[in-house]
This record gives sequence, C-alpha cells and structure tokens, in this order.
Amino acid sequence: MDVLRPAIAGLSVGDGQAFGTGSWKPWQTAHNTTVQMIDTSIVRVHQHGACIAGNREQYMGRSRGGLTSKVHAVVDANGLAVRLGLSPGETHDNRLCPVLLAGPQPKTMVLADRGYDGDWIRALVNEQGAWANIPPKRNRRDPICFSPYLYRSRNLVERFFNKLQQCRRIATRYDKLAVNYLAFIKLASIRIWLRAYESTP
Repeated sequence: MDVLRPAIAGLSVGDGQAFGTGSWKPWQTAHNTTVQMIDTSIVRVHQHGACIAGNREQYMGRSRGGLTSKVHAVVDANGLAVRLGLSPGETHDNRLCPVLLAGPQPKTMVLADRGYDGDWIRALVNEQGAWANIPPKRNRRDPICFSPYLYRSRNLVERFFNKLQQCRRIATRYDKLAVNYLAFIKLASIRIWLRAYESTP
C-alpha cells in the first residue's frame, strides 16, 4: 500500500453528480483549469496533538520548531483548491508531485517556485501535455523557458494558504490523526469554494 495515499485528498470538480444536475454550471464557471499552481505551507503541531505513538505515521516530522506537518496544495486559476496533500514537516516540497500533478488537462500552465525546479518534474508535466513555468535554480546549467510575467499569477496559491490558515484549527495542528486534520483542511477549502460559488453570477 502506498504510504502517501492516506494523505492525499482530491477536490477536483467531476461530472457534477455530487452537486446535482441543476447546480453544475456555476461550479464549472468557478473552476478554471487553464492554470494550476502548487505550493506548500508548514504548520506547527501543538503539544496536545503530538502525544501519540507513531508520530511519523501521522505525518508529523521533527524540524527546528519542533513537530511540524506540511500541507501541499494545488489550486486553479481562481485560487481554488484542486488537490490537497499532507506530509511530515521536514520532507521536501516536491515529494507529492507525482500524485498532486497527475492529470492536468492539455495546454495547462503549471506554476511553482524554485523548489520544484527539477528535470523530472518538468518531464512529468510535459508528458501530460502541460507546460511548467518554474523559475530556474541558481545552479542550473541548461537554459529553460521561463516567463516572469506569467509567474506573477502564482500569488494566488499564497493567498489560498492565507485564507486557509485563518482557521485556527488549521494554522496550528491539534489533531493527533492525519486523516482528521486533512478532513478539516478539506472543509476549509470547500468553504473557500462556496464563497466563489456565491459570487459567481
């Protein structure tokens, strides 16, 4: 069994059956798949959430600030969550890329920071017909195609994490079990979706 599977949650909008046939069009309007942005945010684990045997299995990692968890998110062009993931705090940002970046539509532009600048990530995106607009690392030797102008839109994923962490239960992890904490992240993301849905004409 894949150890990453329990920490992945998909919020992609499907064929509309979950929302009813009459309410699908506004959701489809709110969901823009032309651009996808991926990023992570580190969350401190409260001491009451850490008192459990097997912290590693609950995606708690030890770093400078103590026990932490890392929230991974992929958002669309409107800053709405498409996929979510959870990992220990000390793991690299690109650990969940094979799962989170699986299935983008052709001609989609993927925006990410320098932490995702890897040839294997670019190949993963290109194999699916998408384009990765990621700034190169300082030690990269081979030149790549990068647009600073298009990269400016990546602030939407940062703003998504800002909205997400307005919920105190997400800004600090109090849940012992990873599945419970990820469930609250999903609820907060759905709340952000509902705001966009209510403002869609």
